[in-house]
Amino acid sequence: MTEKQSIVEMEGISKSFGGVRALSEAEFTLRAGEIHALLGENGAGKSTLMKILGGIYSKDAGTARILGKTVENLNPKRAQDMGVSIIHQELNMCTHLSVAENIFLGRELKKAGMLDNRRMNAETRRILDNFKMNIDPETIVGALPVSKQQMVEIAKALSTNSKVLVMDEPTSALTASEIIELFRLMRRLREEGCGIVYISHRLEELQHIVDRVTIRV
Repeated sequence: MTEKQSIVEMEGISKSFGGVRALSEAEFTLRAGEIHALLGENGAGKSTLMKILGGIYSKDAGTARILGKTVENLNPKRAQDMGVSIIHQELNMCTHLSVAENIFLGRELKKAGMLDNRRMNAETRRILDNFKMNIDPETIVGALPVSKQQMVEIAKALSTNSKVLVMDEPTSALTASEIIELFRLMRRLREEGCGIVYISHRLEELQHIVDRVTIRV
């Protein structure tokens, strides 16, 4: 897959909630190996568009293609199977479970009908080490700072071989040093060929991390 190849193409996307039009013939493309900022005021439809991509909302009209395949009746499981992961602003973690248990939640590895915690811990460590995330797989997620919890969410996406990663306001709860670490990881993912959609209100960050910008009005 080349850097210039489009891995997401959304054309003529419309969506209404009751009598309120959230999107009207919206368009968006994402290429492999790029960080693409999606900007706009509150209510411009940024999150709605990405939730349609992630199968959380169904579109009323328009065409969506993921990795060259036209998709209809998308749901979160199917979107994930096609390589789409969303890191929501409100992290969706089970804070009483370990890092490895969160990463494999819903697709646990088993041996002789029992949870194979040893294998899940080893696989989690491999993913974390590969992307230089200094996190112990056996740590309870609730004991981690928000920045590390966010890294666990990203690691979970990577464990499902995600090619499209949507990050909704990823720096809103991070310190300056944590943002630097997040950007390091995002650059590494870009080098690996992942396409990243970066939703943010912090315009000063754009020059440091994004390759292309789409503005929703």
